[in-house]
Amino acid sequence: MTVLRRIGLALFAPVLAVVVAVVISSAVMAALQVDPLRVFAVMVDFGDTPGQQVTAIVVVLNRAVPLFLAGLAVAIAFRMGLFNIGVEGQYRLATILAAGVGAAVALPGPLHVLLIVVVAMAVAAIWAGIVAVLKVTRGVSEVISSIMLNVIALGIASYLLTGPLRGSPEGASIISTAEIPESGWMPGLNAVFGAIGLATPPRQLYGFLVVAVVVGAVIAVLLNRTRFGFDLRAAGLSPSAASASGVDSRGMVIKTMLLSGAVAGLIGMPDLLGSTHAYTTDFTSGLGFLGIAVALLGRNKPIGIALGALLFAFLDRSLVPLQIQDFPASVVTIIQGTIVLAVVVANELARRVARRSAERGSAPAAVAGDGSTGPGQAASGAASTGGAADGGEGTGAGVSRTAGAGQRTDERQETGA
Repeated sequence: MTVLRRIGLALFAPVLAVVVAVVISSAVMAALQVDPLRVFAVMVDFGDTPGQQVTAIVVVLNRAVPLFLAGLAVAIAFRMGLFNIGVEGQYRLATILAAGVGAAVALPGPLHVLLIVVVAMAVAAIWAGIVAVLKVTRGVSEVISSIMLNVIALGIASYLLTGPLRGSPEGASIISTAEIPESGWMPGLNAVFGAIGLATPPRQLYGFLVVAVVVGAVIAVLLNRTRFGFDLRAAGLSPSAASASGVDSRGMVIKTMLLSGAVAGLIGMPDLLGSTHAYTTDFTSGLGFLGIAVALLGRNKPIGIALGALLFAFLDRSLVPLQIQDFPASVVTIIQGTIVLAVVVANELARRVARRSAERGSAPAAVAGDGSTGPGQAASGAASTGGAADGGEGTGAGVSRTAGAGQRTDERQETGA
């Protein structure tokens, strides 16, 4: 398969999803007697002055950083066919405990920030590890257990915020933990704008952007260039075949969920270390669920997830300009919802296109023959190549069907069928 064809197949699903979402959203807005062209014009308007434009870019980037981390956390589990629906609870519980620890200690700047980040990663990893242990020991679906643990995590966070970790006075309209000392703040990146000759915005660009880029690069290398990543994808495609090859599938479930949870613990760090410096009742919520849509749109690849995070951040930033122009804010919700629906359909179409392309590519080898039966070899090759075309990057359901088909074909060949 040529490089251009690979790039085309990779871009087919997200581009199709965005186009379909725009078309459907435009039709809905027209039905509501809202001019879609005016809506889109307001959404892409970043202001008239350089200062306004740079500020709008900072807002988008600051929103994209936690969305990118949320998408990575979800994608790690997706690559093994697991659904970590508990990212929401994992990062909320991790953030409040990290805020409590950060406010209770006094350390030199880098060590203070490092301690807060490590605590957040550890708490979220342990919370995700509960899901993994329940799955491998009792066979509990990770979807059910992670959803239930979300409710428990939010309940614990609420108790801690109004009880042991409360730092705001009685009667305050917004309840918060104690503020983290300045040594635990992460510096912003606004100096970059001045260095390249742009106007310095009044809002700080999160310094955690650098950490997010590094995390994305590490995860990309880990999943695609290491033995761990190969074992993870193999165990997701076919646990029985992976076990026969010496891969501990049960152990991989635990390792994958721990890694996914550790990344989830970073989601709240950009806001905590960059702006709020405390966990409050109005702390950013819903990022865990948005991460699922971002991961699907990015096809579980860090670069794709980054682009998906920027798109969703751009949509979120559009809420305020739309409200100022008296347009319904639900327009953004409609667009986000249609993107989620369209990306599921588009991913399935892209998977079928890749599978048919793989089948056509494997057909000549089956006809030529190598001592095995042609039909059996063709079926097995199609199943295995189809899985490789997805790269273990689809949703759990799609990967399971491919893996199951390949496994049943192997069993028929072993029994002489």
